[in-house]
Amino acid sequence: MKRLYNWTLSLADHPYAMWALVIVAFTESSFFPIPPDLLMIPMIIARPSKAFLIAGVAMAASVIGGLMGYAIGALAFEQIGRPILEALGKGDAALEFNSRFNDMGFWPVLIAGMTPFPYKVITIMSGWTGMPLGTFIVTSIIARGARFFIVAGLLWKFGDPIRNFIEKRLGLVFTAFIVVLLAGFALVRFL
Repeated sequence: MKRLYNWTLSLADHPYAMWALVIVAFTESSFFPIPPDLLMIPMIIARPSKAFLIAGVAMAASVIGGLMGYAIGALAFEQIGRPILEALGKGDAALEFNSRFNDMGFWPVLIAGMTPFPYKVITIMSGWTGMPLGTFIVTSIIARGARFFIVAGLLWKFGDPIRNFIEKRLGLVFTAFIVVLLAGFALVRFL
């Protein structure tokens, strides 16, 4: 895994780094284990003026890759989806979660799209459970857009000094934000 991580980072200096980002963001949404942030961060630090273009490319490729994950879940869950989820250690949880997934509406996609939870698990689950495609696409755009544009904005504004925070703690901040958001909705619902 460390070798794959280092290889992904090395792509940031490649002349075709933007294409590498497209491939990594696309595949991460359906089966690849390394998040595109690892490629985005050094790319943005090297070229801050392109921060938002890089974020936009990552978002678009990630959402399109998410559609591939959705298709895997909808059309080939047993042959492809289940083995991917089992390789991630999420096979049993997926079966248990299946019965409640669509009852939660857009929340699973929003949460997985913004937090360190593997987005590919949710894209496959969305197709497998028959989540409405429109809901999946809109929520994916919002979640992945927020995640990538916040990272781009922080790097554009603060540069390399914020890198450590993003790599180590931004996932925790996003997770805390989602928890507070959910708590707020629950509080409003019960008042």
